[in-house]
Amino acid sequence: MPKTKILVIDDDNDICLLLERFLVRNDFEVATAQNGRTGMHKIDTFQPNLIMTDFKLGDINGVELLQYAKSKNAAVPVIIITGYSDIKVAISVMKQGAYDYVTKPLFPDEILMTVKKALSSVAASPVNSDSDEITEKSPSTTTKASNKSKRSGNKAPKGHIFGNSAVSKNLMKQIDLVSPTNFSVIIYGESGAGKEAIAREIHNRSKRSGEAFVAMDCGAISKELAGSELFGHEKGSFTGALNQKIGHFELANGGTLFLDEIANLSYEVQVSLLRVVQEQQVKRLGGTKEISLDVRIIIASNEHLPDAIKKGKFREDLYHRFNEFSMTVPPLRDRGEDIMLFAEFFLDKTNAELGKKVTGFSKEVVDCFMSYPWYGNLRELNNIVKRTTLLCEGDVIEAKVLPFEVMNHGRVMFADEPQELENTQHNGHFDNRTSTSDASQTSFNDLKAAAQEAEFDTIMNALRQTNFNKSKAARYLNIDRKTLYNKMRALNI
Repeated sequence: MPKTKILVIDDDNDICLLLERFLVRNDFEVATAQNGRTGMHKIDTFQPNLIMTDFKLGDINGVELLQYAKSKNAAVPVIIITGYSDIKVAISVMKQGAYDYVTKPLFPDEILMTVKKALSSVAASPVNSDSDEITEKSPSTTTKASNKSKRSGNKAPKGHIFGNSAVSKNLMKQIDLVSPTNFSVIIYGESGAGKEAIAREIHNRSKRSGEAFVAMDCGAISKELAGSELFGHEKGSFTGALNQKIGHFELANGGTLFLDEIANLSYEVQVSLLRVVQEQQVKRLGGTKEISLDVRIIIASNEHLPDAIKKGKFREDLYHRFNEFSMTVPPLRDRGEDIMLFAEFFLDKTNAELGKKVTGFSKEVVDCFMSYPWYGNLRELNNIVKRTTLLCEGDVIEAKVLPFEVMNHGRVMFADEPQELENTQHNGHFDNRTSTSDASQTSFNDLKAAAQEAEFDTIMNALRQTNFNKSKAARYLNIDRKTLYNKMRALNI
């Protein structure tokens, strides 16, 4: 039986070697590339079943590589490797079709778990696949999901949980209001906030709940394939159309069609989409038969569509067709009362998945979760809970297993964050003098502590500038890699 092929693309040779050795030991066939162009060539020649790629490749970025990979094989899962300084970029790339992201430093068990899930997802039907994002349900389910006694077993929690915050309750009122109608709905919200899950909940509470719910990520497919995915095609209608294909509109007939990140559709596809929505009929590409439709459409976007209209990205007439009702899913940072409720829910699911019995989070972790801004919202929280549960060696998740940048967020600022102190950041770079000054005020008479603070800030600046690539950071600091590792260990980085 042929081995599963994995292509690793990273401009850091050490990471390529590390992943290659680990994956080969786990019975995969592995090829590596150290820049994007070489990676594109190996996509053609090696024909991988899965691709792992760094976002920053020097010659091209992860978006270009992702688009190329999807144009060659739309089904191949792509996992993005990134540092936490680029977490928002990674999540944005996921909305364009990447399967998932993993953060540096890389942990073997986490890599293997993500790879296996990505490969198993290839065979899953898009109609029946479960969303990783959280849905809202009844308060009684909340109590059950957060009951820590359930973590003594390996059974995953059933259903979903309901947020207790005021914004969550307001969102549920809107869902209750629009669900029984046949209105088209626009759902706005940041990436990872739970837009698809909200769409599913609207469907589940509607008169169409017994029919299909079909989701399509408009950012995950190329312009050439979008029409075929939406409307279907007949055999021989274009090069590569070897068989007849049923489109998403037909699959959703009688039920609900959810179009995520709809602003990513090309203008030409939007024209065809408008006609289908107006006429309630669809004709497969290359076909002649008109197929009558009864489909409720829910769309989602992390960009305000009127703004997309002004930029010429979205048709105004199509917007007015969809804009019968709109709602906004609040970001996780605006749902403070719900953060630990969601974290416990994800912990229950991860315990069941990994066969572990972690009972909760330490106070330090809870404080960190409550203060962290959650750029990736529920998706990021879910990933962090999975990662920390995997690394947890006791009954409670401790701060030592949190990603460094999450635990030290108040100290490690990112380039595009607003700064409250004017001298904290200049031109997107750290100003080491600020932290050194703070250190001097904290330990005015402790010269060694002040020096350590300055060294800590300088190393963190270098790591951030190089996307936490230690080899590049060592060259940036003009020291060898072993010296950098020793200093990082001494400073608890």
